[in-house]
Amino acid sequence: MTSISNDYSLPKPSQAVRSGDSLGKDDFLKLLLIQLQNQDPSNPVDDREFIAQMATFSSLEQMTNMNKTLESFVQSQSKQTLLQYSELIDKEITYEIADSTSVEGEQKTAKVTSVKYDRDRVLQIGLDDGTWILEKQIVGIAQGIKDQGE
Repeated sequence: MTSISNDYSLPKPSQAVRSGDSLGKDDFLKLLLIQLQNQDPSNPVDDREFIAQMATFSSLEQMTNMNKTLESFVQSQSKQTLLQYSELIDKEITYEIADSTSVEGEQKTAKVTSVKYDRDRVLQIGLDDGTWILEKQIVGIAQGIKDQGE
């Protein structure tokens, strides 16, 4: 008589540890194996139903792989954007002032000293006067003024 390994038994509610409320591809495969092991030999799973379940598993695996690829792509794009904006360092920019005391459309000019992402992954540009602005506030870029000693 064949016994079922405990590896494929369903966890007790107190043992269930998942991240989020969704099942992953490993959970789906375990459920499929449990179903196949516990089916009635005189009444096996219909071929069409089994193929549909395998197709669902395959789709789930492909979506998981695509999600990982997209996450990697977004991360690389984020780094690329930071590098692109770092080219503004030592250049003079004109930007719209975006505070409650300024007149709408009022502009200022300053030299860029640094570029960073804040905690919310919003790109910020540091200016020589200590101000931090958003990329969308930039309205013009000019080559920085060289020091007299150069």
